Amino acid sequence: MMGSGLALAWAIAPAAMAKDVVIHAGHLFDGEKRSLQGASSILIRDDRIVSIEPGFVTPAGAEIIDLSKETVLPGLIDSHTHVTSLPRTGNGIAKTMTYSPLDAVLASTVNTRAILESGVTTVRDLGGLYGGDIALKVAIERNEIVGPRMWVAGEAIGPTGGHNDWSHGLAADVTRPEFGAGLADGPDAVTALARKEHKLGATVIKIMPSGGVVSMGDDPKAQLMTNDEIKAAVDAAHALGLKIAAHGHGKAAIDNAVRLGVDSIEHGTYADAESWALMKAHGTYFIPTLLTTQRLYEAASTRPETLNPSTVKKVLAMGSGAQKLTNAYKAGVRIAFGSDTGLGENVQEAALMVKAGMSTVDVLMAATANGADLIGSDEIGKLLPGRYADIVAVAGDPLTDISQLERIDFVMKGGVTYKRDGMAVPVKLVNP
Repeated sequence: MMGSGLALAWAIAPAAMAKDVVIHAGHLFDGEKRSLQGASSILIRDDRIVSIEPGFVTPAGAEIIDLSKETVLPGLIDSHTHVTSLPRTGNGIAKTMTYSPLDAVLASTVNTRAILESGVTTVRDLGGLYGGDIALKVAIERNEIVGPRMWVAGEAIGPTGGHNDWSHGLAADVTRPEFGAGLADGPDAVTALARKEHKLGATVIKIMPSGGVVSMGDDPKAQLMTNDEIKAAVDAAHALGLKIAAHGHGKAAIDNAVRLGVDSIEHGTYADAESWALMKAHGTYFIPTLLTTQRLYEAASTRPETLNPSTVKKVLAMGSGAQKLTNAYKAGVRIAFGSDTGLGENVQEAALMVKAGMSTVDVLMAATANGADLIGSDEIGKLLPGRYADIVAVAGDPLTDISQLERIDFVMKGGVTYKRDGMAVPVKLVNP
């Protein structure tokens, strides 16, 4: 017997060229309620959810996707990726000098497919090499390549000698045309570059107030952008209707960026109780990026020859990074899921978040509803009528075993199935 609400939704939806699909979900985590619901039917027309009804219903003419033995969730959102980044181990200088922007973008088409098939249907990509993330976003939207929805920063904005100064540590006469594309010194230059990134297609602004870890020669504890420069970036981003993310390891950079109005702090390595209190008071999101921190720590501890000496020293001083999330979570800071990776292993962040003390339900919310709120979209992050049909499924219960997210066996983005029964599904792409 078809539920009356589903029948009405089906009747009033436009019929021309529509694709009608119903997912029979054994259990449902919708990103709205903080618990599993029982058997449910999700009606999908084209790329949107039309209705969700209790029980299993089978409208005439609809394709049925049987996930009756699975737990169905919203597509996951990784709020800190670098899809165009190369692996961070190995000879970084050689990679910097031998990979062209085209090489990086072509290699990234493998990454975008792997990320989507892992169950991450949306990413906030915070700094693409040479602006390649913008090109990837456009190609995915045109259905020329497979990948997640992308919110992109283009080149991150930072000061000369900062985390995104790719010439730092190289000989003074060594350069490439792309070096310096994200550098801006002084408030006016920062404002101009934020506007330029928006013109080029950026949908979020990323700034580098503190030094970094994998970069050479800068100090992650130091604030390298002035307060006036940070404020200029915040004002420019918000005037353009964009959110702004701040790379922040050191306390001074974190605290000042929060006071000046950034929407999120990435990494947060040396934040303290005052920092967390500021973030809670301002409603600033924290993205802990535990996965990349752990990978770097493992490499620095056991394979130091795979990293540059500057990075090894900084990583060993930083540690595994789990305590920062423990402290932020206890302080009541808003948290979004972000792996700081781009090779398809993104979902491994979840288990590290639980290990640091977060409840499984809060990790799921961080990777769904919180991510959508941080991004500023009411079309993703929850399974609700009117939202995109971005849907994933696992065989078990992620509320009791968060590692289920590492075994996602069904992936749908915008009503198109990309993975089923644990296997990739071929999709037709557009030849431009």
